[in-house]
Amino acid sequence: MRRVGLDYSTPPETFTIPPPPRYNQRTVAEETLSTTFRTTEPTSEEERDLGFGSVVTGQSRRRLINADGTFNVERTGMPALHSLNLYHTLLSMSWPRFLALVLLLYFLSNLVFGLMYSAFGSSGLVDTSAEPMLNMFVRGFFFSVQTFATIGYGTIHPVGVTINLLVTIESYYSLIANALITGVVFARFARPTAKVKFSKVAVIAPYRGRHGFMFRLVNGRSNQLIEVEIKVMFARFLDENGQAVRRFDFLELERNKVAFFPLSWTVVHPIDERSPMYGLTSEDLIRTDAEILILLTATDETFSQTVHTRSSYKPEEIKCGYRFVSIYNEVQDGEPISINVRKLSTVEPAEIEKALAAAN
Repeated sequence: MRRVGLDYSTPPETFTIPPPPRYNQRTVAEETLSTTFRTTEPTSEEERDLGFGSVVTGQSRRRLINADGTFNVERTGMPALHSLNLYHTLLSMSWPRFLALVLLLYFLSNLVFGLMYSAFGSSGLVDTSAEPMLNMFVRGFFFSVQTFATIGYGTIHPVGVTINLLVTIESYYSLIANALITGVVFARFARPTAKVKFSKVAVIAPYRGRHGFMFRLVNGRSNQLIEVEIKVMFARFLDENGQAVRRFDFLELERNKVAFFPLSWTVVHPIDERSPMYGLTSEDLIRTDAEILILLTATDETFSQTVHTRSSYKPEEIKCGYRFVSIYNEVQDGEPISINVRKLSTVEPAEIEKALAAAN
């Protein structure tokens, strides 16, 4: 009987994905069950370029999708005002940048109005406190802060029609600004987004008597995602008629959709004769500048809206001859099932004897 396992006499850099053993023939029922989870994908190259276009897919050697899900492309030549979408920018930027922008707007607004108030002098802006502020700019700045926030201590007050008109203008400006900022903050909290954590590495490990390409993911939030669906595409450069052409192939998965996603999910692509990764080595992945593109779509149960996220793996992030360690914690009777998210990307060398014993 022929045995196939991971040959550790061969360095991982030259690891070759071996063909499946003959003794692991699946029954008709198993084959039918497996095919129910396989995705029917477009077959033509035009339908599989993901919208990057022939120039990017045929010439660019850069990573198409970064690990954080952002696209590694740029658009130039478009007028700045034409592409400006302030609302979308405020919603999509990170919280630290958003809070820093609001703070900057608050400070600059009070700075500008404070300068205008100070121009009226001590006769236009009267300070009746026990220790009046002698510096007119400081007095005008803090009066603007009180007006902008509708605090109104009463110790500093304007005198005259002109300066009171300026107070009216700032009051109207602060009314609009506070309303807009409050609305954006609420929209940022209410906007459903997916925060799915992907394992930092993918592995090619023994799988049901053969080998499989695997990566893990877990929901990074406490909310529940349902009807989670994932698509995985294998992109690499091939030589066609002396010209390097980037080709895309959808990878058939053991399961491309799950109804519930409470813990973690190990996505598996069985590497058999039908797989575009069949027979490739680690050197082949590097030479062809391969990239595994991932698109995940799910329904956020809290908002009943669709969310999605993206990621990718490059050859240096794919470990051959390794497998993921168990992410599950040991539990006693009566305790709930739990996982340790810190182990999401932890791998270990595949155990040959256990893999062969399972195959037999």
